[in-house]
Amino acid sequence: MALELSIQSVDAGYGAVRALHGVSIAVRQGDTVALLGTNGNGKSTLMKCVMGMVRPTQGKITLTLNGAVHDLTRLTTERIVDLGVAMVPEGRRLFPRLTVEENLLLGAFRPAARGAIKRNLEICYDAFPFLKGRPTQSAGLLSGGQQQMLAIARALMSSPRLLLVDEPSVGLAPNLVSRTITTIEQLKSKYGLTVLMAEQNFHQAIRIADRGYVIVHGEIVFEGRSAAELERNPLIKSYYLGQPA
Repeated sequence: MALELSIQSVDAGYGAVRALHGVSIAVRQGDTVALLGTNGNGKSTLMKCVMGMVRPTQGKITLTLNGAVHDLTRLTTERIVDLGVAMVPEGRRLFPRLTVEENLLLGAFRPAARGAIKRNLEICYDAFPFLKGRPTQSAGLLSGGQQQMLAIARALMSSPRLLLVDEPSVGLAPNLVSRTITTIEQLKSKYGLTVLMAEQNFHQAIRIADRGYVIVHGEIVFEGRSAAELERNPLIKSYYLGQPA
């Protein structure tokens, strides 16, 4: 299934504050693309632009599916989800008073996913076995790592073609960060997902990325066409990996 996300010369912000300046990136079928940068550099804003939650003031965001080009800047978030785009938001954004299963079922609201609820629940329980044993537990009583896994599973319930993952490492212990990143890679490989991941943990993101971009102060300052190219970049080596340039 042919898929490509194209972001071209996008400016966006909040009122008078501009968070993105001429951002251009591409995500192609089967890619795991890392959007790398520290807090406050525009990663989450770009994710929200793709989802129709923040409207660019300039530029284009298009999603091509099987030859049909969809202008995401003109679509509602609901319509973008209907196209098969799902996001795991920063901070998980679960419904803490609802049960594990209720949170999962909320992820299956798009029409294409409603007929696949049973299959998608099996996928989620296979990927995260602890969820199967806790369908009636309140999501708010899960640990941070378990909540992150539930948030990923909820996104899978929508039968996504393109999965956006925003800061999966936030608030997690180092061993849980590694496990979460590994899980994203496993799900991508097993189910043929295309992934755009915004992440500040360069070590972990580079571990699974096919390629990536570095964003600083709302601008793309480097495009790495492979994980190795990202690792060799002087900016990443000196500022983010703690190595001599």
